[in-house]
Amino acid sequence: MATARGAWICCADESGLNLIPPVRTTWAPRGQTPILHHHWRRGDQLSMAAFICYHPDGRRVRLLTDHTTGAYNTDKLITALQRLPTLLDRAPVILIWDGLPAHRSIDMKAWLAAQTGWLHVVALPGYAPELNPVEGLWSAVKGKDLANYAATDITDLWRAANRGLRRIRRNATILWSFLTHTGLTITTD
Repeated sequence: MATARGAWICCADESGLNLIPPVRTTWAPRGQTPILHHHWRRGDQLSMAAFICYHPDGRRVRLLTDHTTGAYNTDKLITALQRLPTLLDRAPVILIWDGLPAHRSIDMKAWLAAQTGWLHVVALPGYAPELNPVEGLWSAVKGKDLANYAATDITDLWRAANRGLRRIRRNATILWSFLTHTGLTITTD
């Protein structure tokens, strides 16, 4: 993946959570099957957006997140994207994301066209989650921090997810490993 000199490469993705916990294998004494009690409500949904931003110097990496109730739409994504320049020291950004309809909407295209001074967008090929490092982030959070966790409400669910995001944010090695797992590398021109 070639970059403009000094530009952050930000891989973005969104994921949804609800009060039905991701069930994972667990261990228990023989004859004492663990039972997971939860609220069985599909209507309450939390959506998260994450941007893993890699600097081409090969040392710096940042995890930026946003969350909302319900699903992400164009307006909510634009609001999240507007925070990037401030959080990345006003450096140029190369944004890599998938083909979510909100990414391709008329309003999003118009907004992106007005951001050419600092933002360049690269679309991933159709259905290629294996090329997006943020998929590794979702797997790590849902597979460890939220596995078998029966949240009482959306606020509790966000707190648990945020604990996992903070755990990963503090460990640059994990964030770089998500990029390594995709098989992609960052090179400078």
